[in-house]
Amino acid sequence: MSLDVGLSLPGSKAARRGIWTVTPLHAVVAVFLVAIMLRGVLPFNVDVSWWLTICERMLDGQRLYVDILETNPPMAGSVYMLGVVVARAIQVRPEVVTNGLIFLLIAASLALTWRALRLSSLHERAGGAAAIWAVVLLTVLPMYDFGQREHLALVAMLPALAVYILRANRERVAPWAILIAGLCAATTMSFKPYFVFAAGFCILSAAAQARDWRVLFAPENWIAAALVVIHALCIVAFYPEYFTLIYPLARDVYLLANLPLLVILPTSATMLWLLAIMVTLALQSRRQKADAATLVMMAGSLGFAVSFFMQAKGWGYHAYPMVALGLLAAGWALAAGGDGQAGSRPLRAGAMLLVALIFANGCFRFATSIDTRLVREEITLIGPRPKILMLSAANDIGHPTVRELGGTWVSRQQALWVREVVRRALRDGTIDQATADRLATYVARERAGLIDDFRKQPPDVLVIDNQNSDWGSWAAADPELSVLLKPYVLVKNINGIEILRRADQARS
Repeated sequence: MSLDVGLSLPGSKAARRGIWTVTPLHAVVAVFLVAIMLRGVLPFNVDVSWWLTICERMLDGQRLYVDILETNPPMAGSVYMLGVVVARAIQVRPEVVTNGLIFLLIAASLALTWRALRLSSLHERAGGAAAIWAVVLLTVLPMYDFGQREHLALVAMLPALAVYILRANRERVAPWAILIAGLCAATTMSFKPYFVFAAGFCILSAAAQARDWRVLFAPENWIAAALVVIHALCIVAFYPEYFTLIYPLARDVYLLANLPLLVILPTSATMLWLLAIMVTLALQSRRQKADAATLVMMAGSLGFAVSFFMQAKGWGYHAYPMVALGLLAAGWALAAGGDGQAGSRPLRAGAMLLVALIFANGCFRFATSIDTRLVREEITLIGPRPKILMLSAANDIGHPTVRELGGTWVSRQQALWVREVVRRALRDGTIDQATADRLATYVARERAGLIDDFRKQPPDVLVIDNQNSDWGSWAAADPELSVLLKPYVLVKNINGIEILRRADQARS
């Protein structure tokens, strides 16, 4: 991932003609500018929006997993906290600051990766083309999923990936790179336990290619393992409710929403990943000697694929790291194969075309989001900075709508998913009635939290989602909720999404 820049010297022919030579550095800057402009066009991600709200609430004194219900480890919130703190200090929207910090993180990650590889034999082979491609995959490909935990996990892992590549190639690793690699690998694994497969497969691949089992016990691996253990101990010490309240809820209810493997395998994300790996293998097969960098990247991509299948949701952002790293491996194989060993020109031309098509399809997939403009416009008419409560299991109706309106999210959770997961599992035959009765405790706890939130902070706007569920009739049949709903009148029904306001509140 070299960023070597060959600017024209003052006495060169190009300089005498007044021509500004386009270099890899120029291309990298151009890609960053395009990606920054994309942030102004694409909607802000629903989960990142929710985590910004969580960070704001934590800064205001609320406790994660007690006053705020969330199933992800604390690391997910920690990475967004800086954006909220800085935004409050300089009086700028947290969304803007967060995006800016993510771009800085990407630039820092790529710079560290380049520096680690700069003195290696790999430096000259792939050149600026691989660096430009890496920037494209990290800044443009995420599209709507920009800033998601999977996106940040891959960004954080790149410097560690560089060290794994050096180990595979039996090359010297600088002490600073060892330290950074351990920190970066630990950061990636701390986002979600599933990401241990990505780091682990890279290490195994490096050891196999170096034919040295000692690579398994390289210093960066010990550093990463120690940091992960320290992180886990910090969760036990500072967030014990994550294990006492959240883990049982995730184990008993959240996992019921998992899809069968046979449903996930034929998804477009899986197909894109398989195509990227097939292209890379085809290029590798024409080489006389296996390329260490390509194989380590494919191993990491496989690890992220295992994480995608184990999470079993089939969501686009879960698939991003495996697709992006698979495409990075293919791009590296193309860039490093310019010496003719990677195969014939028709093969390379076909591979380039296929990689471009995979990338375009990936952008289309990762740009998918729910259009809630009609809901947002209707709520705007009710009044400024509204307090909003939603009866829905869909997290993307209320977020980032509430933040874009400058409103307040009344609920302690992103969406009311517990009741919906149990209801659907019972309907689909995933669980029997006896199991549903046992899980009723979780459903009752969610309902109690909803009523408590409603009473503590009566909303100005109530959104009831009847598109794919029966939230309206469920609330009307509930003796306590039906009383709380009496002061509200229907304003608009948008494709099953009912928007209500308090009867004593005049429309703008």
